[in-house]
This record gives sequence, structure tokens and C-alpha cells, in this order.
Amino acid sequence: MPLTQPDISREITQEYEAYVSAGTVRHHPSRGYAPYRSTVLRHPQQPLTTVRDPEAVELSGPAFGVTDVTQLDADLTRQHTGEPMGERITVTGRVLDRSGRPVCGQLVEIWQANASGRYAHQGDQHPAPLDPHFTGVGRCLTTGQGWYSFTTVKPGAYPWRNHANAWRPAHIHFSLFGRAFTQRLVTQMYFPGDPLFAYDPILQSVTDDDARERLVARYDHELSCPERSLGYRWDIVLDGPAATWTEEGR
Repeated sequence: MPLTQPDISREITQEYEAYVSAGTVRHHPSRGYAPYRSTVLRHPQQPLTTVRDPEAVELSGPAFGVTDVTQLDADLTRQHTGEPMGERITVTGRVLDRSGRPVCGQLVEIWQANASGRYAHQGDQHPAPLDPHFTGVGRCLTTGQGWYSFTTVKPGAYPWRNHANAWRPAHIHFSLFGRAFTQRLVTQMYFPGDPLFAYDPILQSVTDDDARERLVARYDHELSCPERSLGYRWDIVLDGPAATWTEEGR
């Protein structure tokens, strides 16, 4: 029998109750978080491998310089010959350290599904339309005050086959680099009021309520551009008790 949403929801509740009863703060979910089925198959189980020359990684790393990253990279609606379909949004915020100080010169990359919930990737073959004018990738460098900003379209929810009728809430993937390729954090930003939150084992694997809430952007009308885009604000805190949850933990 295929797994159903009630099966997964029951497991999510059991995981949460176990977290609460333990009485300890867990900043990162278990690598083998059962409701997210593929983690059991994909998480590392072997000892770490020593990299003999860490600097060699930089030879194939992303570009960091101000001459390499342009304004066009941060506007995902202007990267093709036509206008993409969907609700245009502006996503902006600051990258901060634990003391609230801005982190400048940080390379911020994003990738996302299009407005129909489909990625421009050969592995995504579910029956939703591809948009020839939207690839879904962008990048920018934070300013001296730690600001980043992207113009894009709001991604749609999409099925992901974790269980029967499994849908992921709308989200944007974020990647942040420090001064080297090895200094990387990956996380996801969600949109407020999404009815799929309670059904998503990836988001619910973050069992700390406050940490999970920090993954949700807030609508900010002052950031909306008249007749162009709705504005969302999402600050990213790199460490400390108010840190934004990341896939690699802290």
C-alpha cells in the first residue's frame, strides 16, 4: 500500500512529540528523518573524506567578484527575450551575524520553480508547463549594509512523490557563500499563510517552532513596487540563537 498523507502526518506528529518530550533544543533534524523518506537513502553513513588540498575546490567554485555579478543576475524576469508568466515579486533582506551586524560582499544565489511549480531541469517531468522566459536562477552580492535583493516570480507548489498526493509548499532555495567555496550555507525561504505547511515533512522536520517560523518571509507593502511587484522581506542570520535554519546545521 502506498503511503498516504495521513500516514506522513501521523509520523510528523510522532517526531514532534518525541522532540518536545526530550526537553532539549535540537537545531537540526535527524539525518534519517522518517517522514521525509529519501533522507534514509541519501544521508551520509560513511566516515568523512579528508580533502588533501582544500584550496583546489576554489578552481571550480562560483565567481565572487563585483565585475562578475551584474544587476541582470538578480532580476530573474529580465534574463530572456520575453516576460515570464506569474506573480512578480521582490524578495529582499539583510544578511546579519549573531550581533545584528551586516555581512557585506556575501554571494547570495537562489533557484526556484516557475509559477506553475516546475523546474527548468530534465529531472522534473511532471505535467506542468515550462516557461520559455524563466529559468529560475539568480545571484547577487550583499551591499555594505548587508542587503540583498531579487526580482522574480512567485513559485508554485509542486508534487514530489514522497508519498501519495505529496506537494511541496512554494519556496525559494537560497545559497550563501562566505569568502570561499567551502564556506557555504543552503536553506529555503517560504511564503506566509501557505496551507501546505502542515503537510510538508521537509519543513516540519524543523521541530523547533521559532526556527521554523524564521524560514517564512513576511509580506512588506513598503517593498512592493507600484504596478510591478509585491514585496517580501526575509533577513538571514548566520549564527547564534536567532540564526536562520540551514541544511547543514550550525
